[in-house]
Amino acid sequence: MRQQYLGSIAAAFFATSAMAASPMDLSIIDRAVADFTGAGIGQPGGAKLPVDRRLRLDDCQTPLDLQWFGRDQRSVQIACPTAGWRIYVAVDSRMGAASRFGQSHGEAIVKRGENVSILVRGNGFTLTRQGSAVEDGAQGEWIKVRVNGKRAEALRAMVIRPGQVGIDLP
Repeated sequence: MRQQYLGSIAAAFFATSAMAASPMDLSIIDRAVADFTGAGIGQPGGAKLPVDRRLRLDDCQTPLDLQWFGRDQRSVQIACPTAGWRIYVAVDSRMGAASRFGQSHGEAIVKRGENVSILVRGNGFTLTRQGSAVEDGAQGEWIKVRVNGKRAEALRAMVIRPGQVGIDLP
């Protein structure tokens, strides 16, 4: 009788803990990738496809860690340090390749006043903030940008692609 009682308690405990571990809402990952790349799903520079809805990932209790993966930045690595999972999302790099090779001599791809994603990259992390360009700039040029909602001085960032600038930390 006592073993049966302990078995019931153990079963109830495991059932409760299984319900508490809810799965990750994959649309949160899709939005995080769009914010990170500065482009929506299916757009040049954005994710090729949404995250596969068949995935069952544990809910992430901390902010997602996003960073470029691969030498040509053809995918984004998304990790949840607390849940222990990591996935990769393929990025449509057509715009990246076109702007690297087909851009005519110094043609501005970021215009003054345009909203941009500002990527700050360091060893093992990438932060993304939204801002606006203070100057026009072609790919590879350094321009001034200002973080949205801040009256701070303008930052200098390199134009990566349309709508995206970056700062690499040592």
